[in-house]
Parts: sequence; structure tokens; C-alpha cells
Amino acid sequence: MHYRTITRITGLLVGLFSLTMVPPALVALFYEDGGGAAFIQAFVLSLLLGFMLWYPNRQHKADLRTREGFLIVVLFWTVLGVIGTLPFLLVKQPELSLADSVFESFSALTTTGATVIVGLDHLPKAILFYRHLLQWLGGMGIIVLAVAILPVLGIGGMQLYRAEIPGPVKDTKMTPRIAETAKTLWYIYLLLTVACALSFWYAGMNLFDAVCHAFSTIAIGGFSTHDASIGYYQSPLINLICMVFLLIAAVNFSLHFAAFSRRGINFRVYFHDAEFKALILIQLVLGAICFFTLLHSGIYDSPEETLDYALFQAVSISTTAGFSTESFHSWPLFLPILLIFSSFIGGSGGSTAGGIKVIRVVLLFLQGARELKRLIHPKAMFAIRIGNRSLSDRVVDAVWGFFSAYTLVFLISMLILMALGMDAISSFSATAACLNNLGPGLGTVASNYANVSDGAKYVLVVAMLFGRLEIFTLLVLFTPTFWKD
Repeated sequence: MHYRTITRITGLLVGLFSLTMVPPALVALFYEDGGGAAFIQAFVLSLLLGFMLWYPNRQHKADLRTREGFLIVVLFWTVLGVIGTLPFLLVKQPELSLADSVFESFSALTTTGATVIVGLDHLPKAILFYRHLLQWLGGMGIIVLAVAILPVLGIGGMQLYRAEIPGPVKDTKMTPRIAETAKTLWYIYLLLTVACALSFWYAGMNLFDAVCHAFSTIAIGGFSTHDASIGYYQSPLINLICMVFLLIAAVNFSLHFAAFSRRGINFRVYFHDAEFKALILIQLVLGAICFFTLLHSGIYDSPEETLDYALFQAVSISTTAGFSTESFHSWPLFLPILLIFSSFIGGSGGSTAGGIKVIRVVLLFLQGARELKRLIHPKAMFAIRIGNRSLSDRVVDAVWGFFSAYTLVFLISMLILMALGMDAISSFSATAACLNNLGPGLGTVASNYANVSDGAKYVLVVAMLFGRLEIFTLLVLFTPTFWKD
């Protein structure tokens, strides 16, 4: 294990991350509502730390292996999550404890969207902007940005890319060079963010809110500048725009690349993809169930209003965004539980959504169907096919392994929360919300996590990391084999 090389790279990444403190400081200067000094102090401290990690190891440039790639990814998210707490600790408003600051930072960076802050409408603009900026950077994965820059510094990126984006087709690259792939992903990401911000602005948001909500929408993060979230605006048009861009961000970004290639726009690419069709089908079914259940309950005054609330919450929760236009936890209990379970599916692989991912759920379904066929025809050979491609049993075994590990992490986290004194409904929903990078839950965590104990907050932070790194990237570090040379 090349520890000094790893330390050198971590120092460079921390130094790059320190630049995220600069835009909020400029926002504070523009709006003159406080918070600027805290970000300047945080910038200096994080830059100094990055320099201290990098300088003594600047000559160590050994080639990275896959094992080092996994360790760097975990260190990257852990260290940056800790560094990201500095502004929350240093700022005077809001006054946050260490546990609250750590929770807010990791929630933002992992795009979970859970918050301990109450009174968002009265916070300094710098803090609001910083929270959304962290979500935007975390949405695509800061590692993807890093591998576009690090080759210039003499650091290869393929190992980091593979560790950051696990899945059945994780080794597929859209362009021959990994740096070009990362840059292409960020071009698409930036373009979608600009389009989303302009749409929100046109629909009636002020420019600051439009930019912040575009950050958290494309990142599928769920942070808002208001306690009432998207419901603050009471605008069906804003709700529709948010839904559309959440669905776009929940689609595999390689599909966006293929659809808007240099050969011209080709929307048929989407409808040839089995995962995309499954994603849309799930959204339609969830929306229909929510609509007809709410319509039968008579909670809202008109079918149009019912449709607006039903579709928005179905898309927002199932894609793991966590925005709200209505207190969905006050709906008939069947719907909140259904939506929480839908967040386990999440969005497509290679998207900014959380959850198990649609492609894995599709494979699990196909494997279950194959086992039923084998019961009837024990000697027959049945292949699992995605589109025109037949998948090997090794891929299916990997998906089952992932599902088992995901379930185990969920159960252990939930039981620890219950041991720390949290009630069953709150423990279940908080674990699901953080592991799936969703945000809002039920019970005591329906609105925020301010009343959760410090110990439980740290447990949930670990769950966020497991969810963001898709279990195995973090879990592999706990195996003795990983540390053997």
C-alpha cells in the first residue's frame, strides 16, 4: 500500500476542496448579511491542511492500484465531509454543535438532504448557498471532477473512477480516456444545472433561490432555502419543472451522453434502454397509486390539486430527492410507507440518485422469475437478458451480494438507533432516509433531525457514507484481505 502517495493525493484533493469556501464568502460580501468571515477562516484552515498533507509527500508518485483507489475514495469523502464542517462550526448563525455540523456537512456532500437546521428562511445567504453547493458537488461525485484534473498533475484516474461508480457495467467508458469521460459528465451536469436554474427563474423564483434549487435538484439532494421546501412557492409550474429535472437527473448520465452525441440528438436511445423504461414505469405506477389513494381520501379540494401533490411527492421521494410540497407524512399511513420503500429502488445506475438503483432491482426481479421457471423445468437453461445482452451468472451473483450487504447494513443501523432510544418508526425511516440518501423520514425525523441524539447522528452519518459509496466501496475496507500485501 503506497501510503505516502495516498497522503499526497488526499492533500491535493483537500486543497482543491478548500476552493468551495470562496463562492459563499463572495455571496456573503454581496448580500452583506454575515457569514463571510467564517468561510474565509475555513478556506485558510483547509488550504493549510491540504498543504501540510501534500508538501512532505510531493515526490511520491507511485502508480495507483485498485486497492489504493478504494482507500482514496473513502478517505476523500470522509476527510472532505469533516473539512466541510468548518464553516458550520465557525459561523455565528446558526449555532451548531460538533455533531450537528458533522451531520449537516455529510448530509450535504452525500446529497442526503437531511437537516438539523430550523429557520432556513432567516439564515445568512452564504450558509444557504454553501449547503446547496456541497450537494451539487457531491451529486456527481467530486471524485469524477478530480479525475478530470489529477491527470494534469500526474495522477492516473481509472482506479478512482471504478471505485466511485460501482455496478454491473461500471467499466464501460463513454470516451477512450477517463479524463475525457469525467469532463463530459461534468459538461452535461453543468448544462442541466443552468437549464434548471433558468427554468426556476422563469417560473417565479428569485435568482438566488433558482440557482440554489437547481443545485439541489440536479444533485437530487433535496436541500431548500425555505423550511417549507418547494411548497413555499405554491406554484404548480415550479413543481412541474422540479419533477422534470429530477427525472432527468435520475437517468443514467451515459444515456444523456449517447442521446446528445456529436452525431445529433437521438431520443430513441432512452427508449431502447431497459433500465430507463423500468424507471418510468415505476414512476407512473407510484404516481397513480398516490393519486387515486388521495382522491379517495378526499384530502384536497380538486382532482387537479390532488394530482399535483401526488405526482410531485411520488417523484421526489422515489428518486431520493426529498423535496416536499406537502407534509406527506400526514397522508394515510399506507402512502408514506410505500414512498419510503420506493426510495430503496432510487434512480438509475450512473445517476445522481441514491438507493439500490433500478438496474439492480430489475436484475433481482429477472433472477426471481428465472428461479420460478427452473422449478417447472429443472433441466432447462435460462439466461438473464437486459435488452439484447445476456448477463453472466457472476453479474447476478454480484447483485445478490450487494442486496444482501445493503440489507445487513440497514438492519444493523436501525437496531443501533433503536438501542440508542429512538422509536421503531423513526429508526426505520431515518435509516432508510440516510442509507438511501433521501432525507426526510417519519416520526421524529419527519421535518428535521434536530431532536436526534448526537450518537444517533453519527450512526446516520455512517449510513449516509455507506449509501453514497454503494456499500462495497466502504465495506471492503473492513476485510482483512484488503490490508494484506
